[in-house]
Amino acid sequence: MQILLLEDDTVLADILIDYLQESYDVIHTYSMNKALTLAEETNFDLYIFDINVPDGDGISLLKELRSFNDNTPAIFVTAFHDTQHLKDAFQSGGNDFIKKPFELEELKERIENIKRQFGLDKEITLTETFRFDTEAHLLRSEEKQVTLSLKESECLHYLYKNRQRVVSPDEILQNLWEYDEMPSEDTIRTLIKQLRKYLGKEHIINIRGEGYRFE
Repeated sequence: MQILLLEDDTVLADILIDYLQESYDVIHTYSMNKALTLAEETNFDLYIFDINVPDGDGISLLKELRSFNDNTPAIFVTAFHDTQHLKDAFQSGGNDFIKKPFELEELKERIENIKRQFGLDKEITLTETFRFDTEAHLLRSEEKQVTLSLKESECLHYLYKNRQRVVSPDEILQNLWEYDEMPSEDTIRTLIKQLRKYLGKEHIINIRGEGYRFE
């Protein structure tokens, strides 16, 4: 699991990095602008954003990322204790909120809860029949094992992580390819066709004119 940490308090940042790197891969920055660049370059599994940093704020950063169809789950860390910042954090697309000071174990439990909610574990139970190894790109059932291509695996994982809603082909393209390498929507249709062949059409639903939903 790869985490992007935006935190400008050097002491707290060092403590968080030391603690979180025992269980996760962590990339840290003090700058909102640098965080935006990193988020555009890398498909992170989780964002942990401080609300107040010298060159901006985590809430504005997440709003911008969400405007580009970036649905990576986000936890806000803040010294603010008022309700308005809590409201703003969730309205920007945040998934959780933790107030300073906090116990490191509490942050880890919140991260593990995000992992369960968004299917970020190494192995996921997709259906009653199939389990999905997201790192080895394998679909497993009692009868067979299927090795997925990298893009098949990434597409399936993205659909599963966003299974509560319809995902458009354009969103998949934006989140799985670099801008200058982006293929046509025909590539998405081919990937979906192959995944439906493996899993069954009933698990990846085609919503005409909108996109796809995992069920």
